[in-house]
Amino acid sequence: MEFVSTDPSAVRSIKQRHLLNEWLRAIGKRCALPLRRDFQPDRMTDELVDMMGYDVIGHGHTARFRITQQGARLAATYGNDRMDPNGPNDRFLDDAIGPERYARIVTLYRACLIYRRPVYSISTVQDADGKDVSYERLLLPFGSGDEVEQIVGSFKSISIEGGFKIDNLMGLRPKAEPVIQVRAVIDREFVPGSAALPDSDEVVELD
Repeated sequence: MEFVSTDPSAVRSIKQRHLLNEWLRAIGKRCALPLRRDFQPDRMTDELVDMMGYDVIGHGHTARFRITQQGARLAATYGNDRMDPNGPNDRFLDDAIGPERYARIVTLYRACLIYRRPVYSISTVQDADGKDVSYERLLLPFGSGDEVEQIVGSFKSISIEGGFKIDNLMGLRPKAEPVIQVRAVIDREFVPGSAALPDSDEVVELD
């Protein structure tokens, strides 16, 4: 899977750009990762329906992502039952969405761990009526040291064809399988000591 190195201007969604700016504010002049407690965006409550929170359990390619928060709209998008906030806190992303869907997206999460920088992707998919929809994913890494300990994800769906059906949009059997159009690590123009990817015309492959 190929990733490009980019700057924050690659993010299309105004609300996701706001979240990214708050992540940048939290990291400040630190060379290490920002702390989750320092990430306090305004109007966060309104965004929770489109957000996920994860604890990273393990390291590298063996790491798993334990769900700590799941937006209601995301449950509908993936055709999942919403996680019970009062239930046991041991549901992992791979179990929640199944091996087939997990295989489509896990490289995005692993890139977030490897580069310790925000990862952004755009997928195209069709809703139940055949309308083309862009699905934008922004993953923000957090930790107290050099390893990512938490990830906060923001997920936005938009269609130039107007209203669309969100139910099962990214499910196991959607109208058409999602195709990732953009895979980017946002590592430019803001972080001192960044573990940057190659220059703009180059790409990196993650197996």
